[in-house]
Amino acid sequence: HAVRLSTQVLAVEGRILPSTTENITLRAVLADGQEISGETRISKCGVPIERVTLDPASCRPLSETLEAIADADVITLGPGSLFTSLIPNLLVPGVAEAIEQAAAVKVYIGNLMTQPGETMGFSASQHLEAIARHTDRPALFPHVLLNSQPFSDRLLKRYQEEGACPVENDFAVLKKMGLAIHEKELAHEGEKLRHDSTRLAEAVLEIFDKETAR
Repeated sequence: HAVRLSTQVLAVEGRILPSTTENITLRAVLADGQEISGETRISKCGVPIERVTLDPASCRPLSETLEAIADADVITLGPGSLFTSLIPNLLVPGVAEAIEQAAAVKVYIGNLMTQPGETMGFSASQHLEAIARHTDRPALFPHVLLNSQPFSDRLLKRYQEEGACPVENDFAVLKKMGLAIHEKELAHEGEKLRHDSTRLAEAVLEIFDKETAR
């Protein structure tokens, strides 16, 4: 109910559906063996993350969400925080399976920058490898949409001071993973770097049009 209400208040077009409505805790195992819980603690831990899990792992998916996935023409994942936003949704039982079985065109949208505390030094392929490792599906999103636009020195310096850098588009590794790579200028520069919503939508629709025209 809260999600539906927020959709109305924010005048969002379409529907916002959570993966689950149950009360769950996000847990993480770090590279140094530590186990911590809570989205905020995980994102600020400063230690490489090996794996995240849901507690309880047996939480139930929202039936409306599974139906929406099955009926979708296009399913996108990203941009967003890899370990505390994207992957947790895929860990809800039935969600990754529903995406895999859906007839939709599936597109992973790469982040523009690495995220301190979560993906420091991660290339595009490492983001996708983490998704594959957590879902046991090597190509859940067969299409990968990446930014090709260079960033201004002003913003790069600001992000570097915060410990972030542009995500490397390591095409050779991605191609070895059997993924279809799409590269477009997708960034909008303001006070921060963000994906340009219009360019992003056009790029996704272009992928969809090419796939459905086959």
